[in-house]
Formats: sequence, structure tokens, C-alpha cells
Amino acid sequence: MSTPALKIYNTLTRTKEAFRPIDPAHVRMYVCGPTVYDYAHIGNARPLIVFDVLFRLLRHLYGAEHVTYVRNITDVDDKINARAAERGISIRELTEETNKVFQADVKALGCLEPTMQPRATEHIAQMIAIIERLIASGHAYAADGHVLFDVPSMPNYGRLSRRSLDEMIAGARVDVAPYKRGDMDFVLWKPSKENEPGWDSPWGRGRPGWHIECSAMSWAHLGETFDIHGGGIDLVFPHHENEIAQSCCAFGRDVMANYWMHNGFLQVEGEKMSKSLGNFVTIHELLHTEKFGGHRWSGPVLRLAMLMTHYRHPIDWTVARLNESRALLSKWGKLVSIGIKTHFDRDDDWWWSAPPSPILRERLLDDLDTPGSVASLSSAYENAYSSQTPEAFRLLASNLRFLGVMDQESLASWGVVEGGPLEGLPLGHIDSLISDRNAARASKNWAESDRIRDELAGMGIALKDNKDGTTTWEVKR
Repeated sequence: MSTPALKIYNTLTRTKEAFRPIDPAHVRMYVCGPTVYDYAHIGNARPLIVFDVLFRLLRHLYGAEHVTYVRNITDVDDKINARAAERGISIRELTEETNKVFQADVKALGCLEPTMQPRATEHIAQMIAIIERLIASGHAYAADGHVLFDVPSMPNYGRLSRRSLDEMIAGARVDVAPYKRGDMDFVLWKPSKENEPGWDSPWGRGRPGWHIECSAMSWAHLGETFDIHGGGIDLVFPHHENEIAQSCCAFGRDVMANYWMHNGFLQVEGEKMSKSLGNFVTIHELLHTEKFGGHRWSGPVLRLAMLMTHYRHPIDWTVARLNESRALLSKWGKLVSIGIKTHFDRDDDWWWSAPPSPILRERLLDDLDTPGSVASLSSAYENAYSSQTPEAFRLLASNLRFLGVMDQESLASWGVVEGGPLEGLPLGHIDSLISDRNAARASKNWAESDRIRDELAGMGIALKDNKDGTTTWEVKR
């Protein structure tokens, strides 16, 4: 039986291509992970969620045992050194603390654990081996305790970002150093001071440059060439460009990965996120504080809000978007709860384990069309709402599970009522009353607003209001 065609946009060719793995029995994907010196910000959450959806889809298409997903942890970096010194703690203490928070945040976002999460510090030997290969082949040189990649030695350097050498020089933060042969040459290895982490090497005690780390870790776990390399659009140049240069020149390959995927930028309430503007927000803050919009936002709400925009498009992260996401999940979750209590044994996960619907899969096969996937969830909701059949409820539940926006644990947060089925609950009437009440509140007709609230209370419905109106409700019986 043939595998349905997955199409993904390849940054390398600037076209949407049919995905053909090197080996269908072992599909391999590498995504750049965190540098664990500080909590991950909401922009960092985007590739985590995007490539988790792709990981889920690949597992569905090829079988979970046939997909390897590697997301690295960068635990040696100048930012780590500086932050540890600033806080007066050891580098190891900083990276362990930060990584622990990162793992908890990613789990809260509904992401599956990658197949492997290699650490840079565990792959120093592989980094040294690649650097030695590059020196031996004339693509790198040692100078003044450093080793640098000789950019002019690679004729097609710049093909991923499609920039000329002059454009790259103008757009890069070029380090001026007397030991460099060319302006664009970048560091593979550099000497370490006594108070900095370092490892013995043929060029003296030192530590790796940033780019060589990912080349070494992808090689160690996926091979010289693999299927998909992903990350944010900001990594195309110089990081991914330099990864390609290192790996291709070290192993004599034309490509490092056959498909390069990049998610778009994120801004906050219409502005670039920055600490100076006061709109810099971390995943941890969104989950655990009321810093953004006066609310704590659950992981599923954050995840769905991300998926409402196509991964390659810019995304504007707003309170309104999060409220919309929360309202949708509340509505979907309540209907799934009713379906479970009406038709299924809550302890039997049969209702939860169906494959995704054909329309959801079709949307995802088209370059991860998550906005279309969210629309298909709304269609599945309408079908379950109108038909009330076990299979319709099951399909809605399994689609929510497949996209990672709801599981059996998070379902409980959307107003599941314990103790018996909710047959006959007038959902349409409830939705209509809430809509009328929001309209009354908007026109400052407080008497009508209170009347509708009291009517709903008499039905056992408790509303949850905020400044943007009623976004959630739950059953109180």
C-alpha cells in the first residue's frame, strides 16, 4: 500500500515538493533546539509546535518506529557563559535548571518528546572529527588557536539563503580578526580562557563554534545526509547556511538534508518582540503568570493559537487570538465530554484512538495546512453537534488528539461534569444566549445582560467573563 503524498515547501528550492524519504523505513528529521541560558520566549514555541505536528504526521504515515526526530540542546555557548557569570552560578547549574523548565514548558504545549535530545557537550569528539576532515580537505584552517571555515573554498556557499557574498557580508555581523583570511570565514573552534568551559583538541584547549555543534549532532544520530532539517526563518543565514557548508564539505556530499523547512517570524500585538518595548514574553510566563492579557493561558490554548496561522506566514501574537483559541477549545471540549459520557466508558480510550479524519489528513499533507486543519475541527464539531452519533464524537476527539490540542488530561479543564450523561443539554440555545448576552454587554444593556446570565444559571450554566466578553462556560450541577 503506497503512502499518501506529503508536500512540503523546501527553502532550498523555494518550491513545494512531494516528500520522498531517503529510506521509507527510517525517516529522519533534525530541528534546532534551545540554547539553555534563559527561558524560551513565545517565538521559540513556534518551531516546537510546528515540527511536533510534522513529527505526528510522519509517524502516522510511516509508523512511529520508522521515524527519528532529533532536537538538540545547546549547552555550550558564550551566552551561557555570560549568564552563569552574571548570576554567580556554575554553567552546569544554569543549563540544568533552564533545560528542566524548557522540558516542562514544551510538554505543557502538547509536544511529543523527540526521539533524541542530544546535548552539544556530549558530542565534542564528533565536532573535532568534522573539523579535522575540513582541514584535511582544504576547507578550513587553523590560526592563532582558532580554526575557521574557508568560505571561498565552497563555490556554492549561499545557495540556501540565495545571497551573494557582498549581501552576506553586509547582512552578517562579521568579526574582524587578524587571523581570518576572509571576511565571511566563520569559527569552528576557538580557545577557552581558564574560567570558560574547554576541551583538549589538536589546536589546544578550547570550545566549539555554534554552527559546528548541529553538524556534529545531526551526523551522529541521522547520518551524513538525512531527510528534513527544520527551524525558524531567522536561522537560514548564517546558521543553516554554515551547517550545510560544514557537513557537505566534510563528507563530500551535495546536500546535508534534502528538505529544509522554516517557520515565519512572530510579533506581539503588531510589534516586534523585544525587552526594550516591554512585550517580551516567555512560554513559562504565559503558562504561569498573568503578564500577558491578565490571564494564565493553558498549553492547549497557546498551541491552538499557533496553529491558526500557517507555519510559513508571519504571526501576530495577540490577546484576542488567545481568547479565540480558548473559546474554541472550550466549545469543542464540552461537546467531546458530552459524547464520552453519553456513548463511551471514560476508562476505555477506544474513542480517543481513531486515526485523523480524511479531511484533516488532507489538509496536513498540503505543507502542514494547520489553518485548514483548524477549520476541519470546526466542521467535525458541527457534525458531532448535529448528528450526536458515537462515530462523530469519536472523530472529533481523535482529530483534537492528533493535532495535540487536547488529551484526556486537558479535557477535564473544559467543564467535564462527573456523574452521568448530559443528554438533552441544549447547546444551541446556550450558544445563542451567550451571543445575545455579549451583544447586550457591548451595548451596555446591563439589565438584559444580567437577565440572560440568570437564565443560564437556572440551567446550571456558569459563565466565565473577562473584558472581551464571555469566552468560556461550565456546567454546575
